[in-house]
Amino acid sequence: MSKGARYASTTPVTLAQGWHLERLTPPSRLFGANGLRTGSDGRIYVAQVAGSTISALDVITGDLETISGKGGDIIAPDDIAFDPDGNLIATEYMDARVSIRGADGRTRVIRDDLPGANGITVHRGRLFVNECRVGGRLMEVPLDGGAPRILQDNMAMPNAMEVGPDGLLYYPVMGSNDIWRIDPDGGEPERVAGDLGVPDSVKFDSEGFIVSTQVASGQVLRIDPRTGEQQVLAQLAPGLDNCTFVGDRLFVSSFTGEITEILGGGQTREVLEGGLMWPLDLTVGPDGSLYVADGTYFHVLREGRLQVVASLFSPGTPGYVRGVTAVGPGEFLCTTSNGEVSYHRPGADAETEVVAEGFDQLYGVISGPNRTIVTAEFGGGRVLSIRPGQTDVLASGLNGPLGVAFGPDGNVLVSESGAGRIVSINGSTVDTVVDGLDTPHGILVRGNQLLIVDVGLKALIGVNLETGTRQTIAADLPVGVPPGVVAKPLRGTPPFSGPMGPFAGITAGPDGTVYLSADAEGSVMALRFTE
Repeated sequence: MSKGARYASTTPVTLAQGWHLERLTPPSRLFGANGLRTGSDGRIYVAQVAGSTISALDVITGDLETISGKGGDIIAPDDIAFDPDGNLIATEYMDARVSIRGADGRTRVIRDDLPGANGITVHRGRLFVNECRVGGRLMEVPLDGGAPRILQDNMAMPNAMEVGPDGLLYYPVMGSNDIWRIDPDGGEPERVAGDLGVPDSVKFDSEGFIVSTQVASGQVLRIDPRTGEQQVLAQLAPGLDNCTFVGDRLFVSSFTGEITEILGGGQTREVLEGGLMWPLDLTVGPDGSLYVADGTYFHVLREGRLQVVASLFSPGTPGYVRGVTAVGPGEFLCTTSNGEVSYHRPGADAETEVVAEGFDQLYGVISGPNRTIVTAEFGGGRVLSIRPGQTDVLASGLNGPLGVAFGPDGNVLVSESGAGRIVSINGSTVDTVVDGLDTPHGILVRGNQLLIVDVGLKALIGVNLETGTRQTIAADLPVGVPPGVVAKPLRGTPPFSGPMGPFAGITAGPDGTVYLSADAEGSVMALRFTE
């Protein structure tokens, strides 16, 4: 694994006799890539919302150093800046906070009452912050934590910003698809450029031109702040988030974790390879292809490479996909972190049919007879049976239900992650099938064998449902969080996503290959049994 990758273990995966393991995708080095800022050391500092991590990237060697890691004081950092003393300031999007981290590693919260805190910049020792939400504000925030001074309010999702050479503060507004500027001391805002590709960052090059990433179109634009004239510097995939300069070299980030250098003439260079942000649930389609839910993206794995099936930015998107199961050729049943259950049909005329909504943190989902849907509602502690216009509660009062599967007898099996057990639902009765687990996530039934991904034990466990005999098929798996780390909850990024949580999914192909989400390192693994 490359130096500075997001998860490293000195303990190799151990397998039961006859089992073999293959990584189908390489481990991801970042938990996605969001805000970028170049430090005085010439490294690029990368905020990673999903991983609650800030890393420093050396663009010459490719080495990464974790500056603030998962389980630390900074939660879900989205954008970063440095004050004149070199202290790092981060917006914590999901926790309505702005925090400052000193060179000694100590962190203090400047403000904790800024919902959607996102875009941030420092100009002449003055800190400016905006809130990326509908009705968001743009403000100056005193570094001593004093009351903010509001420059503008009721904004439609402003984002990463910077003061230009003219001394004005420039900022993109995603909801209105344009870029604006305002005097940092106050006054009327002025529209600079519009009809863009949903801009989510503004920086300036050495000649005083705006450089802006476009999250929906994937374009990197150079814009004349005097005339609004636009030039496309590069065309990349949708999902760009931010940009920064190292000298005159321009780098952009993507939600996949990819860092790309923008060269002249529309050319680009991959500096850091993208990968999976989690991954979450898995399913095998009728065509035998493996499909991967990764929140922002829904992928298919073909010829050893991930291809985007749908994303938050594509037409007919299902949204932030967490649970998924194939239900027919070109049709998938999905649960999203916004509490929706949908059928998604990808393709040129992609469409999503919402069956039910308004639930509290949905995870695993399966399809039963007559297209009855069964799903686990983690936040509500329930297992639900859903048909169009009708929702029935199969079980309630469960402690963190995540994975669901049908047992050989047709009863619904559920992984109760908070109770460390697997239960069976039979009418109004909930019976323990497997206990003594730690934190079970995805479950899979093959014949009379139940397979359980336990992220607390970091193991894949097989249980014979007839005899109760259990076997550890794989141990020391890169799932869950590193030893000794207690991950803090990710409260979500409305309106894009509700609360975000990990889900180590599992599925199997027609040839018996077992696939599981190695969510700690960001890879997909295949396990095969050969006698």
